[in-house]
Order: sequence, then C-alpha cells, then structure tokens
Amino acid sequence: MKRIITIGREFGAGGSDLGRRLARELGIAYYDRDIILRTAKASAHLSPEQVRQWDERVPREFGFTQSLFNFYSRPLSEELWEAQVRAIRELANKESCVIVGRNADYILKEYDHCLRVFVHADRSWRLLRIRKEMPDVPLSVLESDMDTADRARRAYCEKMTGRTYGDSRNYDLTLCISSLGFEKAYQLLKEAAEIV
Repeated sequence: MKRIITIGREFGAGGSDLGRRLARELGIAYYDRDIILRTAKASAHLSPEQVRQWDERVPREFGFTQSLFNFYSRPLSEELWEAQVRAIRELANKESCVIVGRNADYILKEYDHCLRVFVHADRSWRLLRIRKEMPDVPLSVLESDMDTADRARRAYCEKMTGRTYGDSRNYDLTLCISSLGFEKAYQLLKEAAEIV
C-alpha cells in the first residue's frame, strides 16, 4: 500500500530535515525542490527559471498588472499552480513518498493513506538554527530572509488554497520542534507515518 507524507513548515524549523530522514529510513522517495523542475516539465509554457522565481510566492503585483500573463492571458502564478497540482498528484499516484512544501497537504486532501504534517518552532529558535547553518551572514539579514520566506509562503497558501497557512485544522499532526527537540519530533513523525 502506498504511503504519502506531506510536510508543511515554517522557514528554519527543520521540516525538510525531518522529511529527508523519514524518507531515507522508510525507503521511500523524497521531494521538495525537485517538484519545481517536474512542475516546469508539466507545463509547456513555463521555463524552470519562471517556476523557480515564483516558487511558493504570489507576485507583489498579482492582480494589479498584466505583465505576468502568458499568451492565454492567464496569470503566471495560476498556470504554475495548475502545473504543480498535476506534478504532485502524479507523484502521489505513482509511489510512496514524502513531499515537503508546495501546499501538497491541500493538493492531496482527498487522498487516502496521506499523513499531513506541519512543522513549526519558536521564532528565536528558528533564527538561532539558521544562524548555526550560516554563521557569516549578519543576524539582521537572516531575520529579514526568514520573515520574507514566511510571508511568501503564507500569501501563496492563502491565495491558492483559501486556507490559513499553518492552521492546525489543516493537518493530521503538528510538531513544535523548539518544544520537542528534533529527535522526539522525528520519532513522533515516524510513528504516525508507520500507521498511515
């Protein structure tokens, strides 16, 4: 039986690390930014560069300018969303996997055997974790990047799904890594994934 685990996450909370480890230990596929390239391939009108530029973001000028429209007069973000939906569903139909980000929890909401997870942590904990990974980058820059990423994910989720980003009602399991610690959070995630 196929097993699908989707992981939404706050920037710097460790959701990708949890997902990678889970996929490796369960012996199943792991997808995050790989979906970007699959998404571009799923649409004849999008280049990988266009997909990367708008990954999990709503353009600031969305709804106000027409510069992002393709020759079908559809917003680039709408075409990107539809291509991403096709790519994620194709992966879920094909094999057991862990999918991080890209609103996969919403895209696969009607799928059986799908565990929808959200990983979050206290702001200061996330900032310290990011700083350990990038010690040469000024703290103010890291903080600004973290806030920008979270805002972009929130706006993209709300625009494309109509849901509130990170709302626990959208998930089967939420994990606060700053409270649980990485190892305990991972064990809870693994236990939940094994019963899906």
